[in-house]
Amino acid sequence: MRRPRPLRRLRDADPAVRWSAATAAVALMAVAYFLLPINHLGPERPTLSWVVFCVALVSIALLLLHQIRNVILDRPHARPALAIMLLVSMSVVVFAGAYQALAQKPGEFEGLSTRVDALYFTVVTLATVGYGDIVPTGQTARVVAVVQILYNVVFLTAATTTVSRRVRSQVSRRLGRQAGPAEEEG
Repeated sequence: MRRPRPLRRLRDADPAVRWSAATAAVALMAVAYFLLPINHLGPERPTLSWVVFCVALVSIALLLLHQIRNVILDRPHARPALAIMLLVSMSVVVFAGAYQALAQKPGEFEGLSTRVDALYFTVVTLATVGYGDIVPTGQTARVVAVVQILYNVVFLTAATTTVSRRVRSQVSRRLGRQAGPAEEEG
């Protein structure tokens, strides 16, 4: 008898276990963000910085599209909410890391000097709040901010809309199933 793979076991686990694992993964991403040597990227190694940034964003986008496809095809074992939550968290970490690396070059940002600042700016940009306390002043920082805004609109909005539709569909199905037998008895 074949043993199930760890991800398959997690996918089939109780929802509380899945959400706990996802929360732990997000916490691990946050810890990694604060511990990884992002200072080795940035103006000192621009080619490596851009390659890492682009590969990370393209990988996350492809994984998001895969989750969206699973929902559209109504794959029964897909767990898009968890996967999309993790992928959105990854995109936040990638953009925060990029902003932190960019802030090492004088003139790129006004008000961004720490990793917390970079994370804060990323979340503020994601939420389209824009307090104005951190401002991309350099051309490269502005390009990355524009890329984040477009990435948010295209990929993250599509992914969260897909999950929302899936949840609505599942709730409707469950309510329909529950109402069916009750109506037959009455």
